[in-house]
Amino acid sequence: MLHHPTLDKLQQLRLTGMSTALREQLDLPEIHTLSFEERLGLLVDRELTLREDRRLQTRLRQAKLKHSACLEDLDYTTPRGLDRGLVTQLATGQWIREGLNCLVLGPTGVGKTWLACALAQQACRQGFTTRYLRAPRLFEELRLAHADGGFPKLMRSFAKTDLLLLDDWGLMGLDAEARRDLLELLDDRHGQRATLITSQLPVEHWHDLIGDPTLADAILDRLVHNAYRITLKGESMRKRHARTLTPSVPAE
Repeated sequence: MLHHPTLDKLQQLRLTGMSTALREQLDLPEIHTLSFEERLGLLVDRELTLREDRRLQTRLRQAKLKHSACLEDLDYTTPRGLDRGLVTQLATGQWIREGLNCLVLGPTGVGKTWLACALAQQACRQGFTTRYLRAPRLFEELRLAHADGGFPKLMRSFAKTDLLLLDDWGLMGLDAEARRDLLELLDDRHGQRATLITSQLPVEHWHDLIGDPTLADAILDRLVHNAYRITLKGESMRKRHARTLTPSVPAE
């Protein structure tokens, strides 16, 4: 059998994983102890693994997560009120399949964004499309989309994203346009897609933040009442991990 033409044909068919696996098999003398079906299975497995990895990298690139975080690295030793059972439940991704929400709350520096990015990374690994946006950036993108006529297209893209991560919610109040846009966005996603929000502001203050009582009721009804809550506490992790800076001693 001429191996090189076969490898060339696999490359032409863009079966890179199978081509790589076949090259490796040709370098293993003991590979001939396996049956044809076993060797073919190894080639197919390699191709499938390679394609799944490529799709994962694409989802992570499109997600634009702020932190390269994963749940396996989550710190449970620092006392922050983190419920391991709840995190384990969220890690299954069932809440995303059911179109539910998750709110990660707590003071600055306790790791809200890192935890949210770890949950979003887990979602990417499970095949869900994900998008990270700081809340101020979201409203800026929506405002610009109104101006250039791209608002319908942008809203469709948000509506199709399996998990939308809004970071730093509550840093500023909302004007009338932002309230309407947020309600439309959440209404498109309600019961169909999951939304993950981080905020320093306790939920009981969100109504006043939104401003208009009627729209606030509608927004919170779609956002809060079908959401898991993770409330973190404690001192800033940044302060805990900060380097101790000491003045240099002048030479005598």
